[in-house]
Amino acid sequence: MSDQFPQIYLARHGETPWTITGQHTGSTDMPLTPKGERNATQLQGRLEGIRFNEVWTSPLQRAKRTCELAGYGERARVVTELAEWDCGAYEGLTRNEIHQKHPDWNLFRDGCPNGESLTDVATRVDRVIQRIRQRNDTCLLFAHKHFLQVFAACWVGLPPETGQRLFLGTAALSIVGYHHDQSDSVIRLWNDRSYLTD
Repeated sequence: MSDQFPQIYLARHGETPWTITGQHTGSTDMPLTPKGERNATQLQGRLEGIRFNEVWTSPLQRAKRTCELAGYGERARVVTELAEWDCGAYEGLTRNEIHQKHPDWNLFRDGCPNGESLTDVATRVDRVIQRIRQRNDTCLLFAHKHFLQVFAACWVGLPPETGQRLFLGTAALSIVGYHHDQSDSVIRLWNDRSYLTD
């Protein structure tokens, strides 16, 4: 039965001003909006009663604050590899603004000038996955949209670029783990936002 194996819970941070406007947010340390804070608090109820051996958070305040409001701030360990994709020269720009100069640009294919490539992000993801598999514990990670999209793809052995097909909303909860055995990695739940009331 698959429930006997560790599960990895993936929490995306709550809403920020730039998630509303669609601006690419990598290393800019954006705060949560009031709605983002409310949603992070609602995440606490969704996670109630689940025992986590490890809680890790990105160093960026939008993830750390989500972690705190969900009730795990005192337990969480900051893990630098969980930071969002560094958007470099495209930081703060919308997709439409980028396409005005580079109509065919795709983040997962082209990366960002003076920022990270998909290979850079996937390398960080692989380091995190290796640590998780070595620990063999139920973990909770607070991180970011693009990082978690790549994480999910790599977890199940798909090419990292497959992550762009996995939509992930703010304050969403996802779960990865195993099925028949620990060589059989699966996505168990994706983009659960059913607990959010606004």
